[in-house]
Amino acid sequence: MIHVGIIGGAGYTAGELIRLLRRHDCVKITAVVSSSSAGQKVSDIHDDLLGDVDDLRFCAELTGTEDVIFLCLGHGISREWISTHQEKLTNAPHIIDLGNDFRLQADSVFAGREFVYGLPELQRERIAAAQNIANPGCFATAIQLALLPLAEAGLLKQTVHVSAITGSTGAGRSMTEHQHFSWRNNNVSIYKPLRHQHLDEIRQSLAQAAHLPSAPEVLFVPYRGNFTRGIFASVYTPFEGTLQEAQNLYADYYAPHPFTHLSTQKEIHLKQVVGSNKCLLHLDVHAGQLLISSAIDNLLKGASGQAVQNMNLMFGLEETAGL
Repeated sequence: MIHVGIIGGAGYTAGELIRLLRRHDCVKITAVVSSSSAGQKVSDIHDDLLGDVDDLRFCAELTGTEDVIFLCLGHGISREWISTHQEKLTNAPHIIDLGNDFRLQADSVFAGREFVYGLPELQRERIAAAQNIANPGCFATAIQLALLPLAEAGLLKQTVHVSAITGSTGAGRSMTEHQHFSWRNNNVSIYKPLRHQHLDEIRQSLAQAAHLPSAPEVLFVPYRGNFTRGIFASVYTPFEGTLQEAQNLYADYYAPHPFTHLSTQKEIHLKQVVGSNKCLLHLDVHAGQLLISSAIDNLLKGASGQAVQNMNLMFGLEETAGL
């Protein structure tokens, strides 16, 4: 059994992680750490888990027996946590960070640990050999999966335009003005246009796939949606081929990958992916542009599901185990 500790256990991504890991045949959860909820039942906070984890309580510290630790902390906090808990990590050979602290190559080495970017569709073999993983961002996952086949084929040469909408869980559990029901309901808004924090990791991965020092410009406009979970991205860029050629390219690229699927139906939609670790892609060619639609569940393929997928690869398990 793989002994697992979860840090930051009260958040949305941690709740999904607990649900997935509790049903995983090869995992034992040894500690769910939350400084704000220590002593409470996990199901008191994650009430959708009532009846599934009634024996689990939040605790203040790890047990020290963990084989892998998942960091479900706010962006920028993982470095601080690792720095102040070095003595607790001597027996834990693996860390999977769901924040953005280690995603960029320039930030990938910290406190004697090297973090590998955890997008299996980009570098499954490196993940399998890694000790530590930087889990990708949710928007970044949806957008990268829309573009990786083009990048690898050397067909991503001009500016990429992206608009993508995410559900309210993408902002985390903490209450803010834009999380209130009265604000979010029947409402849509733009935030961080053209300067979202996921842009750097997107361009880094596209350059890696293309074996180039840099990737084309990605112009990204993110939207807040009036729904709970899911990301739907519309991505377009110049393309000289036919629709059939594009479909063949994408089908061949994703054939070895169990969670990313190309749909040739008329359209895709969010309800097809919510609650799953899938990414669905749809292609259209018009007036010299390739339009790629990409849909994921932001809490699963965009966070906790992909983290479990990475854990499976690191420990030599079936990639789809528990998912």
